[in-house]
Amino acid sequence: MLSRTAENLYWLARYVERAEYLARTIEATLRVTALPNTYVGQTNEWDSALLTAGVGVSFYSSHAVADEASVIDYLAFSVDNPSSIRNCIENARLNSRSVRTALTSEMWDTINGAWIELQEVWGKGTRTREELAKFLRFVQEISLRFDGSAYRTMLRNDAYWFSRLGLHLERADNTARILDVKYHLLLPEDEHVGGPLDYYQWTSILRSVSALTAYHWVYRETLKPWLIADLLILNDTLPRSLASCYGNLLRNLDSIGVSYGRQGAAQRHARGVRNRLEHSKMDDIFQRGLHEFIQEFINDNARLGDIIAKQYLI
Repeated sequence: MLSRTAENLYWLARYVERAEYLARTIEATLRVTALPNTYVGQTNEWDSALLTAGVGVSFYSSHAVADEASVIDYLAFSVDNPSSIRNCIENARLNSRSVRTALTSEMWDTINGAWIELQEVWGKGTRTREELAKFLRFVQEISLRFDGSAYRTMLRNDAYWFSRLGLHLERADNTARILDVKYHLLLPEDEHVGGPLDYYQWTSILRSVSALTAYHWVYRETLKPWLIADLLILNDTLPRSLASCYGNLLRNLDSIGVSYGRQGAAQRHARGVRNRLEHSKMDDIFQRGLHEFIQEFINDNARLGDIIAKQYLI
């Protein structure tokens, strides 16, 4: 496979996954801000949403205040934000056009149809919360359809493996960022742990990664920060956990290595991160510092992306 083709497939999957993540972030933030003022507390949830998406610096370079209207527009529709939902879907379509013959018809129809429908939404806007909710659900459904069509229709060859690399690398980064930002910024220092605000904010974390039901299935008790962290970091059975993402990354990298007849730095680095996750315990992570652990993971994850690019995509 040409490196250009592999790069297009890799970034196509990353952009689709990022668009869904942004839609979930906006949706979760709207849920929290819809609570009575008694429960919302003193934090700015929209500032938290920007930090979670990693676009706080670029947003404040052109906006003075993070309010609902400006943040939603910036995360969902802004042409100036490279990571907005609109730009993610446009870039996904551009990448899919470049590798049209490597995609199945179902995958192409999903991305092309999403771009066409996005033009209609972008033209008339989302004037009400109901329209916005419908748009956010549409973005999430596009991701589910694309992921499902890839899983059901693609040959298990290098095209599929490079697509999965992009998906799981992006998913791991998103999960790590939302856990890091929400854990540190959502709960005000003077708010009682275990109180109403605490409960709704931890719920927003799990909703952002579609893991609220999974949490109750696994732990069968009320929301607790260390159990949420355990689910999102170390639990292999949750598809969006860091451990699960790296299990999938390693399997796809090994498949590429076997197909091409050699291993490389990407396989070694992914195996190292996976081994650290396998041998980590939540008590040790909290004792060392959750923020420090996640920041190290985010840096390692970004490094893996650089290594994959140098090894296969350039």
